Parts: sequence; structure tokens; C-alpha cells
Amino acid sequence: MASWVLSECGVRPLPRMISRSRTKVVHDSPSKNRISYSNKGVSDLKFLSIRVSNGLSRERNWFLRVSAPLKVASVDEDERGKRVNGIEGEADFNPGAPPPFKLADIRAAIPKHCWVRDPWKSISYVVRDVAVVFALAATAAYLNNWLVWPLYWAAQGTMFWALFVLGHDCGHGSFSSNPKLNSVMGHFLHSSILVPYHGWRISHRTHHQNHGHVENDESWHPLPERIFKSLDYVSKKMRFTAPFPMLAYPFYLWTRSPGKTGSHFHPGSDLFMPNERKDVITSTVCWTTMAALLVGLCFVVGPIQVLKLYGVPYWGFVMWLDFVTYLHHHGHEDKLPWYRGKEWSYLRGGLTTIDRDYGVINNIHHDIGTHVIHHLFPQIPHYHLVEATEAAKPVLGKYYREPKKSGPLPFHLIENLVKSLKEDHYVSDTGDVVYYQSDPELINNSSNSN
Repeated sequence: MASWVLSECGVRPLPRMISRSRTKVVHDSPSKNRISYSNKGVSDLKFLSIRVSNGLSRERNWFLRVSAPLKVASVDEDERGKRVNGIEGEADFNPGAPPPFKLADIRAAIPKHCWVRDPWKSISYVVRDVAVVFALAATAAYLNNWLVWPLYWAAQGTMFWALFVLGHDCGHGSFSSNPKLNSVMGHFLHSSILVPYHGWRISHRTHHQNHGHVENDESWHPLPERIFKSLDYVSKKMRFTAPFPMLAYPFYLWTRSPGKTGSHFHPGSDLFMPNERKDVITSTVCWTTMAALLVGLCFVVGPIQVLKLYGVPYWGFVMWLDFVTYLHHHGHEDKLPWYRGKEWSYLRGGLTTIDRDYGVINNIHHDIGTHVIHHLFPQIPHYHLVEATEAAKPVLGKYYREPKKSGPLPFHLIENLVKSLKEDHYVSDTGDVVYYQSDPELINNSSNSN
């Protein structure tokens, strides 16, 4: 099969004097087009050859995070995205192909007022949520009825999760434009639910800057096959069987994910830069103070009362956090790509996040379900995310996946969670555009247990 390249003059055969690469990466994409990338032997011509099963070839562009692409000899990423995804042809949509738009195009579509951070409005949400937390606790303690406690635990766990989201906005700087206010409010909100504010803020920043990258992403990233196969069977079952993954967050704070080392509490962890040492120590001290306060309350009101008022809701919050963050990066009906090397870019990684509808919970947890725009532009305040998403949809096109509408409560997402945990186990050790694969042993054992 002849190879073709896109040049300044159009489509033409690859000159025979250029030797073909002996190495290639085949992408196990669910789409019908199978693409292999090759750059060996053609670097002196300053373009890359991409061989597609239908005989056409395209140049590949290179990106560094959000920055502009390096200069190339022929067609740019916009043009390639259009041709691969059938905007100017008949090919099926390929979610792993470069999009026919830039980050700046999405930014330009979002109204200017969506970028405005109003500290008073942000504080009003804090006042609202804290008032609800104390009202729920006072009511439950006063009634002290076992018909009431389960309802309280569900409601208060959800409110703890809402407090986390507000602290999360502080970490992104979308709470206000004042770094000191963000830090004070972030420590207040996160320490109250046993989250080390700066430790988490820094690792979450790493997640946003590297989302969609197999090795460099920080949370809920896929395991390469070699790491997955190095886990014992019990570890695999715990990681991929509900509800155990929904209880992972506290352990992640202490030990991170398989294949990574470090702690969110230790200033010497490789999560942090040397100049962030004081920030990490400050957050660890605040976390320790909150833990000591809870121990003191055990002596005042008794450990059972503290468990009922705080302990059980805390684990409810943990389950919300893991549930929501997992489903924003997994479990779509169609397989979504993960990237390595120069195939990764900030934009392509961000476009593989997924919006979710949580029914009445949308307002309670501050519309964090509008996750695509949040990932691309984390500086947008939560109260503008819905409007910003609607404005960006015409630009995003098929790269935006409309969430399935929820009833009052998002029970429909449980099916997505269970299906993803059953099927999305690891990605190949090789390849620059990869998709989740399944371990037959886990699937068979899961089916037998059911």
C-alpha cells in the first residue's frame, strides 16, 4: 500500500528515497480508522507521516500543553482535525484525533462576564453551606432518633462534599482574585473535612495541567499494563470492585496511586517543589489541628456521638468525591483516549473529560458536573460554569458529550460506575493514543460472583 503525505502542494506520494520507519505505534482505537504514526527517516523534511488504513496520510502537529504549535511545513492541526473527523469528508468521528479548533476559539466563545470572580458571591455560598451543616447537625443531635440518623448521614455527607468543592475553587483561584483570601477560606473549608489544603491544591494543579496523559496525570489515571499485572489479585479486586474504589481518597492522600510515591502531608514528597515546603507544612498543621479537635470532642460528647455527627458523614463525603471525580474521567458509553508523548496536549487531554447531570445535587455541589469547561478553564467561578458550557458547545461540536439527564437523584450514574470498573482496567504500555482494556480474569470472576 502506497504511503502519501500532505505537502504545501496538496496530497502526493511519499518519495521512494525516504526509508520507511521500522517502528510504529498502532492505536487500538474503537473507531474504524486504524492509524499508525511514523517519524523515523523523515525528520530532515520537518514533517511526520501518518499512514491510515484508507490510504491517506496526514502531517502530525506538535503541542506543548496550551502553547501554540511549533511551526510545521504543511497543514495545521485545525485542518487535520477536520479531515480525520469527517467535517470535510466521510470518515467517522475519531475522539482521539486533534480537534479542528484551538483553546483560544473556545475562550472567545465564552461571555466576558463568565470570567469575573466575585468574592462576596463566593463567600455567600460558604455562609449558606456552613449554615446548613450546623443546622443539620443540631437537628440530628436534638432528635437523636435512629430513623433520622441515616437521613442525616446522607444529607451531611453531601454538604461536606459541597464544602470541598468551594475549597477546591479556592485552590484554583476561582473563588476570588485575592490569593490570601483564597488561602484562608481554602484552609477553613478543607481542614474542616480533613483535607490538607495546599497539599491537595498542588497535586490537583498537576492533575489539571496533565489531564489525559497516561504517565503524568495525577488522579484516576489509567494503570499501564505492566503496573496492573504487577498487582496481586486482592489489590485488583479492591481497586475495580464497587464500593471499594469509592473509599480511596484518604488513602490516596497518604500514599498516592499505584506506580507513584509520596504523601500530600509530607513537604519532602516529590509532589512538591522546594519553594512549596512552607505551604505544605501549614496545611498539615491545620489538618492536625482539626484531627486533634475531633479527638477532644470525643472526650466532651463521647466517641459514639462524634462518630454519628462527623465520622459517618465524612465517609459519605469521601464516597461523593471519589464517585464524582471518577465519573468525570471514566465510564462514557464510547471509549475515550488517553495520550502519551507529543500526541498529548492540554486541549486534547481536557476534551476527554465528561460532563454529568446530578439532578437536584447540581446546585448543592455547585455545578461541578459541568466538568469539561472547568478542566479547560479552571479559573471560571462555579456559578458561571453552566452558562460558559452552553456558550462553548457550538465550538466543541462532537468533542462535547451531552450528559444523560438525571432524575431528582443521579441513580442512573451507578450503572456507568459499575460498568466502567468492570471493563476499564489498564492501557497498553506502548502507543501514544491508547484506550482502556479489560482483564478477562477480573470480568469472569465478577460475573461468577454475581
